[in-house]
Amino acid sequence: MPEIPITMPQLGESIAEAMVVDIHVGVGDRVTADQEIMEVETDKAVMSVTTPCDGEIVRVVAEKDVSYAVGATLGYLQVSEEAVDQLDGGDSKPKPEPVEEASADDTEGIHFKVEDDDEIRQDHETPQPTVKPTVEGLPVPAKATGASYLSPRLKARMVELGLNKADLAGVPGSGSGGRVTIEDFEGFLSELERNKMTPASPMRIAVADSMRRSWSRPLATVGAPVHLDALLAHRKAAEKKAGPALYLVRALALALAENTAVAGRLIGSHIVHPKAVDIGFAVEVEDGVLVPVIREVDQKPLGELIAIYDQLVKQARDRRLPPEASGAGIATVTNFGTFGIVWATPIPLPEQNLVLGLGRGVKQPVWDQDRGEFVPVTGAEMTLSFDHRVLDGGAAGRLLTRVAALLQEPETL
Repeated sequence: MPEIPITMPQLGESIAEAMVVDIHVGVGDRVTADQEIMEVETDKAVMSVTTPCDGEIVRVVAEKDVSYAVGATLGYLQVSEEAVDQLDGGDSKPKPEPVEEASADDTEGIHFKVEDDDEIRQDHETPQPTVKPTVEGLPVPAKATGASYLSPRLKARMVELGLNKADLAGVPGSGSGGRVTIEDFEGFLSELERNKMTPASPMRIAVADSMRRSWSRPLATVGAPVHLDALLAHRKAAEKKAGPALYLVRALALALAENTAVAGRLIGSHIVHPKAVDIGFAVEVEDGVLVPVIREVDQKPLGELIAIYDQLVKQARDRRLPPEASGAGIATVTNFGTFGIVWATPIPLPEQNLVLGLGRGVKQPVWDQDRGEFVPVTGAEMTLSFDHRVLDGGAAGRLLTRVAALLQEPETL
């Protein structure tokens, strides 16, 4: 009977490789069409590899905790002649158009590479290509001057190892004017080899790279107090209960809908306004953070958002976010108060301008002018981190004030 390969599928428009994290089948197992046989991890989610048709597993090439390029063979399936004819028929996928080859030193900005002599072959004997990560964060010693000027030779060595300037922030330079020499760099690498190291997960690398790109902009943070008693009372009385973060998501969406320029991006000499008020919210997952996005939040009342929010939280923690919730939003909400944090300066995502944070709620005495006495109030600190090229402190403060005012009338959300 004929055999066909099981290959790493195209898991997303920008996904070029994935790490195998679990294998559910072994040699001799009978499988059906579209059966999940492996789980693979990208920098965004855990996804499944399925079988193209019914058959029997005759060989498993893939290994756990190894990354494979899209199109690499993960195993082989023995199938019937009818299945082969069906796969070769009208349902077969078109072959991708050829692309121009990159130059030998065109590696800037990539996170992986396949060796030049690796080819994706269909025979049993030839090893399949594996993807080697080229971005690996380095432990940075404290109290070091840091790299400033990098020579062409040093830059070439960094490209060879897949490092960027941020990885060398703690390397003290011995050259003229504190310049980091190639000897400084090689000595730093030798010193690191004597330390304990663990491999960074795809999620950790993705978060690190995202924050590095975000920090290339002039960022600022402002804060303001907010009273939460009205929100907590509304939540207590509601049949379907929304978390504090969802109240903030809805309030921020309404405030931004009133002036979309606040959430715009500066491109050249123009402020590009968002097409829709799509708001993300931070969810802690293993070894990182995911930001599911709810679309057109300003058009959905709070009650309608609860089920959407709860489902996205579950999918994020399972690392199975749907594509429509994985794209870019215009702002993010993070409830860092759940970790006992009172005040923080979160960093906006590279494609966003704003991130709104909420600190831990604390019971505190507040002077009531009408009653002439202090009354207990549950208060917290809200923070807004923003791209200072687009917003100034006054505009950021007015946005915070508007969000706080909307939270005092939760029934309107």
